[in-house]
Amino acid sequence: METRQSKMNDFENLISKVKECKACERMCSRKKVLSENNGNICSKVLFIAEAPGRLGADCTGVPLSGDQTGKNFDCLLEHIGWKRNEIFITNSVLCNPQDKDGNNAHPRCRELKNCNEYLRRTIEIINPEVIVTLGAYALKALNIIEKHEYKLKEHVAKKQTWNNKCLLPLYHMSPISINIFRSIDKQKADFDAVFRSINTYS
Repeated sequence: METRQSKMNDFENLISKVKECKACERMCSRKKVLSENNGNICSKVLFIAEAPGRLGADCTGVPLSGDQTGKNFDCLLEHIGWKRNEIFITNSVLCNPQDKDGNNAHPRCRELKNCNEYLRRTIEIINPEVIVTLGAYALKALNIIEKHEYKLKEHVAKKQTWNNKCLLPLYHMSPISINIFRSIDKQKADFDAVFRSINTYS
């Protein structure tokens, strides 16, 4: 059985590789958000979001923090009684993608592929029992690692099996997503499903 120390050694090696990465031209100068600030490497649950936010993790170095999306995430965690030091959070790409005007942008297909090995390795190291994807891009990133047919709209908050793990696809908790696609109340119900899944696998 892998010890916490061996996990930490593997994780530190991954962090070092990420720091040296220059694969994506428009993100080379951005902060690479992968460190001990991502959470508990022995967590049973791994959250995968889209990308660090311009006003959030790109500033703080902590995934899903420092902006309104981070506040929404904290609200949802609090709803199920979880703390950040109990979970691990990462992104489908580890740097903040921006458009020509300096606003947050979605990661391009090539950027998802460039960062995919880091995501695959993170999943291997954390070895969670449950993976929670936040938004369509995180679900797409998993599809690059191991093919699946899941669609966010059809499978939201429904337990699926991916790569021999329990997968729960959820909507992102950005202000736009909450206002257009999935209200905060519905997302609280989705997090209840995550809570139940962890208890099931405990």
